[in-house]
Amino acid sequence: MGKLVSALTALTVMCAASLGGAEDAVVRLSGDVLIRDDGGMVEVVIPLSAPVPWKVWLAGEPPRLVVEVGGVDLGELPEVDSQSIVTIVSERNGPKASQIIAYLREPLLVDTAEMITSEDGSAQLILSLAPATGAEFQEAAKPLDVTVEPPVKTRPVVGIDPGHGGRDPGADAAGQSEADLMLEFALKLRVDLEATGVFDVVLTREADVFVPLDARLSLARAADVDVFISLHADRLDIDTGQASGITVYTLATQAGAAADDRQSQRNGADDILKGVDLSGAGDQVARALMALQRQDTDPRAAALSATLVRAFEASGLTVNSRPERQGEFAVLKAADIPSALIELGFLSSKDDLERLTSEKWKSEAALAIRDGLLQWHQEDTLLGQALRK
Repeated sequence: MGKLVSALTALTVMCAASLGGAEDAVVRLSGDVLIRDDGGMVEVVIPLSAPVPWKVWLAGEPPRLVVEVGGVDLGELPEVDSQSIVTIVSERNGPKASQIIAYLREPLLVDTAEMITSEDGSAQLILSLAPATGAEFQEAAKPLDVTVEPPVKTRPVVGIDPGHGGRDPGADAAGQSEADLMLEFALKLRVDLEATGVFDVVLTREADVFVPLDARLSLARAADVDVFISLHADRLDIDTGQASGITVYTLATQAGAAADDRQSQRNGADDILKGVDLSGAGDQVARALMALQRQDTDPRAAALSATLVRAFEASGLTVNSRPERQGEFAVLKAADIPSALIELGFLSSKDDLERLTSEKWKSEAALAIRDGLLQWHQEDTLLGQALRK
């Protein structure tokens, strides 16, 4: 495979063969992720039990390499054996999108990248990273230039997060991209929510731009949102099985502590809890405060999920056979904001694709979310008042 040079710095996408198995089949690491120095370069090897769709890009603030590898179960990642990389962590960006994030000590560019499939069906994603100047890295990483203007707060603020965008189009089918469909739906949903006179609304993006996962929550927190809804539309490979209908995810219970640990290390002291500047407080204090906050937030998020599913069902919309699920998704990890990720359907399902591109269905789904949020807000407010008495 020839050098991909800076074409990879914007985005690299390689669609792999079908995964096989049932709807919830998971591709796993088949060995340790290897990151090591190699003659002035840095080699990254990710061994997989089967090939998956993958993407690679660079991001700044802080400098990092992001490798997305389908819905791989990443488990525990090993220590790094490279002077150029500080550490690696894993994140989830939806049910079928796992990320390995390498935080860089010095500027690097992606020199080559390829996925090699073996005769036994396993695969390896192999990257080679080359030293670069700071200016070259900044150009390649294209730093985020997205801001959200918070409304003057007189009403509860709903944060709407259209998944993917820009150099990350998400899933696609029949010429339709997840990023475009979710942005169109989010703009429609904003109109319906604001028309209630109950909510103000902010979007994490209002155009086809790339917004890193960490930045989505930072933007929501800066806008002082009271509830956060991330919108997605999954797809399954042809041999993975059939699935359809709407699914609502909340953060998996066991993921909270790990998320708090990462946020306390990676986020600024004023970007961990809304309205709280933890400068000088230390990581242990920050984690303790986030854990305390989750005792309030997690039940509220669970109630949000249940209420949204009931609203979808009451509207006659098709929901998944398991409509309420949990996941370790980055956009759900705010300790202080009740959050839900809504998979509006599967682009791999003919019926779902028709629904997702139907103006009638989109209007009905947006109104169902509106009704669910109104019901949840009313019940959440009454519960909060009762607890304060």
